[in-house]
Amino acid sequence: MNQITLLIVDDHPLFRQGVVDALSLETDMRIIAQSAAGDEALDLIQTKKPTVAVLDVNLPGMNGQQITHQVSQERLGTRIILMTGYDDIEQAIHAALAGAHGYCSKNIEPQSLARIIREVAEGKYVFANNVFTKRELELWIEEKMEGARRSYSEPGTPFHPLSEREMEVLSCVVRGMSNKEIATLLGISHQTVKNHVTAILRKFGVEDRTQAVVYALKRGWVTLRDTDISIGTQE
Repeated sequence: MNQITLLIVDDHPLFRQGVVDALSLETDMRIIAQSAAGDEALDLIQTKKPTVAVLDVNLPGMNGQQITHQVSQERLGTRIILMTGYDDIEQAIHAALAGAHGYCSKNIEPQSLARIIREVAEGKYVFANNVFTKRELELWIEEKMEGARRSYSEPGTPFHPLSEREMEVLSCVVRGMSNKEIATLLGISHQTVKNHVTAILRKFGVEDRTQAVVYALKRGWVTLRDTDISIGTQE
């Protein structure tokens, strides 16, 4: 039986060691690396090519969402499971859009995490305690967003408070792009991108990029099709 090779990434040493210790008891799994920082985690994925990487969403350097997006863009074989201390459906959707194969709370039982890892290693997607095929995940996201959009919909063309350039930046944010990637794509400075993102958060009255993405998707100001997002490009 082929072992599932694992990378564990979390900037809290005690929690990370707990995950490592728990998964080390699983005979079909082998931990080949661990890390506390996002940039190092991406390097480890590129060089060691683990079957599955279990990443904290909030990491120093690159965060879990950005790493997931990069892995998806490079079409690396590693499948990503994102873990968070603040579990909610909006973050789960954003994780799926970034290309993650799984998403779960840090409160999860070790046996449940091992089960999710096995499902993901087999090519399935695990979100909100559901196991999906690629197509089922796409339908789940569309259903969640369509239901939310109906709650916020207004007659006629939906109004949005953003400038044309801010809408371009927002579309890039929805795609999971970093500020540096957005600056390169749009031909503007890194600081200008930061200013636009700050303005978007202020106008939406939200605290972070994930909330801004869901806010805009719910109101129909951007759609999944507009962003050319492909769920889980790794096969």
